[in-house]
Amino acid sequence: MSKTLREEFPSIIDVFYQDFQKHKHVSEIMSKEVAMIEENATMLNAAKIMGKRHIGSLLVKGPERPAGIVTERDLLTRVIAANKDPKKVKVFAVMSPRLITIKPQATIREAARTMIKEKGRLVVMEERKLAGIVTASDLIRSLPEAPETSTVVSKFMTRQVESTTPNAKVLDIAKKMGKKRIGSVIVNKEGKPWGIFTERDLLTKVIYMGGSLDEVVEKYSSTPLIAIEPDYSIHKAAKTMAAKHVRRLPVFEGNKLAGIITARDLVEAYAL
Repeated sequence: MSKTLREEFPSIIDVFYQDFQKHKHVSEIMSKEVAMIEENATMLNAAKIMGKRHIGSLLVKGPERPAGIVTERDLLTRVIAANKDPKKVKVFAVMSPRLITIKPQATIREAARTMIKEKGRLVVMEERKLAGIVTASDLIRSLPEAPETSTVVSKFMTRQVESTTPNAKVLDIAKKMGKKRIGSVIVNKEGKPWGIFTERDLLTKVIYMGGSLDEVVEKYSSTPLIAIEPDYSIHKAAKTMAAKHVRRLPVFEGNKLAGIITARDLVEAYAL
């Protein structure tokens, strides 16, 4: 049986692929269909749209170009954690008018560095016209297998992980996440990590589906945990996130929870 090109010339093929991935442009990974909302809409409406579409942000409509951006983190920190009613808070009151923009011709590396430096999603603009949006999830799906991504997860993971019990109320956990500006908590059962509750679970499973914030967090948590080990490479962790459609991975050392790593952490590792 004849050998494939990869078997015959592995180094050449791998180097070509890595080089190709490094030089991919933002236009090849961005989401072209951008969800938008009116600035006078309520944050409850915004949350339902994000939950329905499984996304974490909405651009706010403006006369010629987007007037701003509102995110799931805004809902947590500026509405729920502030004891405000999402049905009464308008989008314009909590949105960020500052957009972090990038051109479609920028490389993945440039996008990663801009995202980490400016701390936000990237709005892709071409000649003052909206072309798309790039999130951390978009970037990790395209991280090349390069020296930068061979760095191990333990160097970038967060070691202090917030946790809760299964019978805690969703509202209390949402407030906790908002105040601490975190996107998830680990749910423990019988003293062991059992599941995870994320800001995306809040949007998709609770708000969009008409659930109650007074119900217990166990009902809406994601389980079993999709976990990795500290010696996973950044590239392997990114592939795991992309394959499982998640944005954060608990890191276990043996049977013990050692930390958690997010999509943004992986982008930061690649951007350095």
